[in-house]
Amino acid sequence: MINMAEREAVIELTKTPAAQPAAAAETAVKKKAAPKRRASKKGKVVFVKSKRKTAVARASIKAGSGRIRVNSFDINTIQPIELRKIMLEPIELSNNAAQVAKGVDISVNVYGGGQSSQAQAVRGAIAKGISQYAETDVIKNELMKYDRAMLVDDSRRVEPKKFKGPKARARFQKSYR
Repeated sequence: MINMAEREAVIELTKTPAAQPAAAAETAVKKKAAPKRRASKKGKVVFVKSKRKTAVARASIKAGSGRIRVNSFDINTIQPIELRKIMLEPIELSNNAAQVAKGVDISVNVYGGGQSSQAQAVRGAIAKGISQYAETDVIKNELMKYDRAMLVDDSRRVEPKKFKGPKARARFQKSYR
């Protein structure tokens, strides 16, 4: 059983929170009315995709120290050298692109297709990413003058094989003897 002193203490405690919810509601409204905006600590990040035949390359470009990674491997470790040169072509093409590439980290994931089409897909993803990251048309125009295929995906695909032949258009030879 509760004695009178305890009962009065409980009544007083219940009276004070009744006045507090109005004050709490006012502070909650104030917080909603003026939220604090924090400056983004992360820099600008650009995501791009490029295709060549059945190869698809997805790249993310963000501020950094100039590292380029393809499938989490450094681009300088890629063999054969000819494919590496194809991948680095957009950067080596112009001084403006090289300046932008020095200040960003590029991470590319590529899958599907063969070695050559993967290299060309990576080349396209790097070119698109650098031109979008720079936000100027100078690099884009330089790349377009050199090779339009760097910035525009190749829509050509292999034609499917038909019956009566070994490939899509070739026909089986006829023998008369």
